[in-house]
Amino acid sequence: MKRNLSSSDCVPSPKRPSLLPLPTGKHEVFLSFRGPDVRRTFADCLYKFLDHSKIRTFLDDEELRKGEKIAPSLVEAIHESKVYIPILSQDYASSKWCLEELSLMVKSLNQNQGHILLPIFYFVEPRDVRRQEGSYSEAFRRHSQEYDAETITEWKEALQVVGEMKGWHVTESDGQGDVIEKVFSEVWSHLMANYAIVTDELIGIDSHVKEVLDLLDLDSKGLKVVGIHGIGGIGKTTLSKAVYNEVSSWFDRCCFLEDVRETLLKADGVVTLQNKVISNILRHDNHVKDVSEGIHLIKDKVCKYKVLIVLDDVDRRFEFDKVFGKLQDFSIESRFILTTRDKRVLEFFEECRLFEAKEMSDIDSCQLLRKHAFQMDDPQEGSDTLCEEFVKLAAGLPLALKVIGSLLFRKDIRIWEEKLEELKESPFTGVHEILKISYNDLTPTEKEIFLDIACFFIGETKECPFYMWNECKFYPESGISNLILKSLIKINKRSEFWMHDHIRDLGRAIVYEENIRQPWKRSRIWSNEDALDMLENGKGSAAVQVLRINMEDRGNLELTEKDFNKLSGIRFLDVWGGGLTGDFSKMLPNIQWLQLGSCHSIPTDINLKKLVILSLEHSNVWDYWRGWKRIKVVINKYSLLFYIKYKFLVYR
Repeated sequence: MKRNLSSSDCVPSPKRPSLLPLPTGKHEVFLSFRGPDVRRTFADCLYKFLDHSKIRTFLDDEELRKGEKIAPSLVEAIHESKVYIPILSQDYASSKWCLEELSLMVKSLNQNQGHILLPIFYFVEPRDVRRQEGSYSEAFRRHSQEYDAETITEWKEALQVVGEMKGWHVTESDGQGDVIEKVFSEVWSHLMANYAIVTDELIGIDSHVKEVLDLLDLDSKGLKVVGIHGIGGIGKTTLSKAVYNEVSSWFDRCCFLEDVRETLLKADGVVTLQNKVISNILRHDNHVKDVSEGIHLIKDKVCKYKVLIVLDDVDRRFEFDKVFGKLQDFSIESRFILTTRDKRVLEFFEECRLFEAKEMSDIDSCQLLRKHAFQMDDPQEGSDTLCEEFVKLAAGLPLALKVIGSLLFRKDIRIWEEKLEELKESPFTGVHEILKISYNDLTPTEKEIFLDIACFFIGETKECPFYMWNECKFYPESGISNLILKSLIKINKRSEFWMHDHIRDLGRAIVYEENIRQPWKRSRIWSNEDALDMLENGKGSAAVQVLRINMEDRGNLELTEKDFNKLSGIRFLDVWGGGLTGDFSKMLPNIQWLQLGSCHSIPTDINLKKLVILSLEHSNVWDYWRGWKRIKVVINKYSLLFYIKYKFLVYR
């Protein structure tokens, strides 16, 4: 692409992203142009390129304006957008709307709120824009006859500022497709530099980030894999997020894959990981349906980019080749970061560079504890000695420090002393014992919700569990709020439950200890092996409240009402594959959520008296199924959330 030597025509380096946080809002890019000049050509192509790549773009067209004043919705779109792209064509200045928009953009820049302006000089010289010469001079001659001097001066000053900025100068000799791709890359560079993955435990982490950056060796050619290993709760995820935030602008495309270990436990786990990478790197929703298709698409499309991919919490079930294909197919400038509790996982990679995450220092531990206990770094009077004691018990684990701090938040010093004694009297001072203090502080109903999430609902949206918990009188609104305050769970932007591995393991250990030798006497059975053993051998008890069974690999296995004869306490039953036959009208008297997925047979007589959620996803249910008659009766009498074929019908 031909360029002049003027600094106004240079493309800014993507390696120097804005250090200010970009504003958040409905739109990311505001595209300003004069309709007759570029609407059906350059502007349309640029908009479609940005929109296809999932960049939320406000497409403005001054020809569509009505009235004398710029609309409030347009002003809002300018203020909330992160990146401004004015396409300065030859007749851009002839439009008062374009000049008003440009003036608002420049004002936003001057307020130093993190906006970025990337001008495109489309068949116009930057100096003509800067000095209002050529067609711009003629435009202002006409404007001066209609508008006051103050307005004219404001517009001219805006053009002068923009004319002096770095941007793209498009001439007849340029390939406009190439220009659009360069504009897109610059926009994406700025957005990526400011879309930091949220993490709040950054105390004492700078030196660790620097060490990992040295291992990544970004200035060198050659594919690099860095493995961060260490025990659970030590801060591996936090460190990987901090590194990701630091270097994402160096790459064409980036992807952060959370909870890889948990994802691979699911039947479609590999495809799920592939689709996340494909969606993030290619920025479209062309999802694959099987592993081989995913590997092929990744090799064909993803590997051509310079990518950064973080795989958080991998274990020995993860095999790179079976998820992403051959490592050597990726660009030699790409980088991979893996976090794991098991160092052996990293032996798969011939030249993996290792970083061991270690415990926090006492000084940093105190600071992190205070941050969560006081919501500030300065300690409460009289708490110094107690902080030191809690730090010793936490043993440098950030997770334990965060949970202890949240437990002590806004508590009197006397409560601190009691909690300290409680911890000291525990038989062990491991993380579970520390975390269990928070669990012991929960109400009985909060404990039920906590255990349900730990055993079954991590990664699930909160809507359906809330219906069940409401029916159980567990008061989920206040219960979930308290669990979040105690740092035991989080709810992500997709309204899904998230729980740290240590906390999840604690919850499952609590259920396991209900009856170590007889799983069928525990309140929750999430192990498929334990569930099938119980049902196939006529075991079970009224203690079981929540049960999940997967019979997909058991062929045509069918369960009858006799298999559930002893399970009168079940409130949640999830059966996937196989079938259920027989008369269930008097079985499962306390069932509130029944989920039957891909079942080849379903009983027509289901006990629906207390049911609030019924899911028959992919099951063999037809219009002539006799069960519909009883369901209609229940719909008329009770409140039922009925879910089938991915659609919700809510009955009140």
